[in-house]
Amino acid sequence: MTAPPVDLTALARALAERGIAVAGPLTATLVAGGKSNLTFRITDGVGRWILRRPPYGSYHRGAHDVAREYRVLAALAPTPVPVPPVVTLGTEADVPYYLMTEVPGTVLRTRELVATVAPADRRRLSVAMVDTLADLHDVPIDSVGLADFGRPDGFLARQLARWHRQYHAVSQRHTVLVDELAERLGAGLPPPVGASVVHGDYRIDNLIVAPDDPGRIAAVLDWEMATLGDPLADLGMLVMFWDEIGRPFNPITGGLTAFEGFLDADEVVARYCARRGLDGPVSAALPWYLAFAKFKLAVILEQIHVRHTSGQTLGDGFDGIGRMVDELLDDCATATLKGRR
Repeated sequence: MTAPPVDLTALARALAERGIAVAGPLTATLVAGGKSNLTFRITDGVGRWILRRPPYGSYHRGAHDVAREYRVLAALAPTPVPVPPVVTLGTEADVPYYLMTEVPGTVLRTRELVATVAPADRRRLSVAMVDTLADLHDVPIDSVGLADFGRPDGFLARQLARWHRQYHAVSQRHTVLVDELAERLGAGLPPPVGASVVHGDYRIDNLIVAPDDPGRIAAVLDWEMATLGDPLADLGMLVMFWDEIGRPFNPITGGLTAFEGFLDADEVVARYCARRGLDGPVSAALPWYLAFAKFKLAVILEQIHVRHTSGQTLGDGFDGIGRMVDELLDDCATATLKGRR
């Protein structure tokens, strides 16, 4: 039986203190999908909420700051970016958490689910994905109260140093290769292109598709890594996850966009640039952002792999994580070698 995410009796009191009536005892069910912060469905038999908390066991706290997730969701609520309504932020027995209203719809986590979406709706959904990312990057930071949410200056160099450092903090595998990749990426840092709110993990299975319209995004999920920084880091991450028919699939998404109807990766980049008024240099710099996206994802997955091998994960789908790290580092090595003179 899965342990409750927090003391559910205390959570019921916290809801009552905020004027939210609870119809009966709260129950919690682990939601499949997330492999970093834990996600639980909470219900009293009538209402349904989603609770996010850090993983069990030891973890790098800077990578699991649920208060930051709560803050960015609250700030984006009045913008064109669709996000779940947040309910409360709290701490129970030293465990931070936040609660949000459950948004009806479907998360397209498997190819079987994507196959049920008509090709015309897949195209509308892929267009909506690009447009939503462009909307996020156009959010006026000051007016939504996020001016101090991060430090955009030197963002890419700090991100590279952070993920390099975090790899060494958790793992002794592949350290020579990771050091070499960090050196290559650091030598080829692209020039800054401005600052925006960045999601950090934007992909199709971090979205809720509306129940009445499979071409519409009801909510963007998993804001754990959101900050202020270079918006092209998000674009690089999205393109890395953008699977296409006839090409090897990303080890995480496993072919979710490799269906008739979806835009191809070049169309994704072109539409994003058109929406934001960007020009040719974006395409020239994109290979670096793609390589960095693979490096970053490899570090994140290595952290999860180490927790799993230590018995500190819940749910299924963890046994192949270590192999995914190997594949991503190899891909990054190939990409960065191509960029060297």
